[in-house]
Order: sequence, then structure tokens, then C-alpha cells
Amino acid sequence: MATNFLVHEKIWFDKFKYDDAERRFYEQMNGPVAGASRQENGASVILRDIARARENIQKSLAGTSGPGASSGPSGDHSELVVRIASLEVENQSLRGVVQELQQAISKLEARLNVLEKSSPGHRATAPQTQHVSPMRQVEPPAKKPATPAEDDEDDDIDLFGSDNEEEDKEAAQLREERLRQYAEKKAKKPALVAKSSILLDVKPWDDETDMAQLEACVRSIQLDGLVWGASKLVPVGYGIRKLQIQCVVEDDKVGTDLLEEEITKFEEHVQSVDIAAFNKI
Repeated sequence: MATNFLVHEKIWFDKFKYDDAERRFYEQMNGPVAGASRQENGASVILRDIARARENIQKSLAGTSGPGASSGPSGDHSELVVRIASLEVENQSLRGVVQELQQAISKLEARLNVLEKSSPGHRATAPQTQHVSPMRQVEPPAKKPATPAEDDEDDDIDLFGSDNEEEDKEAAQLREERLRQYAEKKAKKPALVAKSSILLDVKPWDDETDMAQLEACVRSIQLDGLVWGASKLVPVGYGIRKLQIQCVVEDDKVGTDLLEEEITKFEEHVQSVDIAAFNKI
């Protein structure tokens, strides 16, 4: 069970081999030295590493590669040195650009200061507005009273005065003539007369009443503005018939009350009078 567990577990068993290989690599780079001397001469080793790194940087800048730069750990180390050198060169170029920008900004600030000093110090003042006094109302010149002499002169000078009077008289006569003609024309025009059409129901006393005689009595009524029309006998019941007669009357001259009063005077034949229909014409 333990072996199976270790099979699936990822453990670096041969790590000591890589540690020994790394130690031997640094010993080859720095030369064979003893452990005690390596501790004592650690500072000199660092100085030698720095010197070698500088040499490699100079060679990379000159376009040449150091020994052993083609393969192996020494090649990776030289590539790292080259990258560091390129970064330093780029950093120096950026510093130069920043310095140029700072110089340009300082020049612009100096130029702005010169322009501000050369500009006029006073501000443009707004034009002063003139105070305008309110307008005084100009009174018209007073008319001088006319002297009696001037009045006499005006009376003496009468330009076409008589002609104007004659024209006024002629215009007045013409207006009166036209008014008279209009009044005569209006008088000759017949006035509209309001008329009405009335349908009367005249009822007898009984069935023995002579209806022909009753109608003759009704038509015998003659009034100014009354015109009799058609008539007929309408049965009422039990053999009794009523007289239904049409007439046209002028409203201003004949009224319904007057007609009823005149017809009911024939008491022997007429019992009552009713208005069946009344229409304006």
C-alpha cells in the first residue's frame, strides 16, 4: 500500500543530483577552490562575476558573442546579460527623451513669461455710455388770436364760395327727390297680408235638420277678409251628419271668435261650431 501511494505521489527523489550538478557548474565557472577559501574569497568571486558580466555586455554591444554563448547554461547567461544591456540602453534613451521634454517645457514657460511681460498691463475698458436725458414734449406754438383786420381780409377772400352753396342746394334737392320716389314706390308695393285656412265643423240639432238650409245660412255670412271654400257632410252617428266647411280669412280682419258668433246666430239649425283645423298661409 505504501509503494502504491508513493507511485502516485510526485516526489523529487533525485534532487540531490541536481544540487550537486549546480554546485559543480558554479565551481567550473569560478575555478576549483576549497570550501574555506570560497567563503573567505566570496567578495573576490563577486567582483570577478561583475567583471565578466561587463565584458560580456561590451562584447554584445560590439556585435560579438562570448565563448560558450551558443549552447548550454553559459549561452542562457549571456542572453540574459544581453537583455539587461539592451534594457539599460533603452533606459538611457528614455532618460534623454525625458530631459529633452523638460527642456522644451522650460523654454515654453520662459516664452510665455516673456509674452505676458510684453503684453499691455491695462485692460480694455468698456466704452462709456452717454447719459441721454428724456425727451421733452415739444408743445405746439400757440396760435395768436386773429385780429379784426385779418378777419375782414378772410371775409373778403371767398374763393368759389357761391359755387359751393349752389352745389349744396342741388345735392339737397336731389336727395329729397330720391326719398320721395322711394316712398311712392314703397306705397305702391302691396303689403303682405297674413291669412289663415280654417276648417269648421258645424253640428245640427238632430237628424231632421235640413243640412242644405244650414249650409246656405253659413255661406250667407259675408265679411271683409272672409272667403268660403269647399264643404261636405260628414256622418256623426244615429243618422246625424255635420257640415264640414273650409274658409280662408285675413288674420287682421276676421277671427275665429267672430266666425263662431256669426254662425251660432242661426239657432234653429246650428247646435255648435268647432274648429277642426287651423293653418297659416
